[in-house]
Amino acid sequence: MLFRQFEAYEKESEKLIEAGVVYPAYDYCLKCSHTFNLLDAAGAISVTERTGYIGRVRKLARLCAHAYLATGRRRAFRC
Repeated sequence: MLFRQFEAYEKESEKLIEAGVVYPAYDYCLKCSHTFNLLDAAGAISVTERTGYIGRVRKLARLCAHAYLATGRRRAFRC
């Protein structure tokens, strides 16, 4: 089930990035990251597979960041 969820979240994030909907795309990127952590904690993925999954999550995060910068809606964050 977690493998299917990861795939679905990844595809949805990519689809939303292409549509220019940045925040929901990033939300799905975070869901991918969380699902990866669940798979890793359960020991469901091997060491070599782990590297591939990390790369896929990093790719989504990078695409989200580039899409966000392309919107031109940058603003300073306050603490």
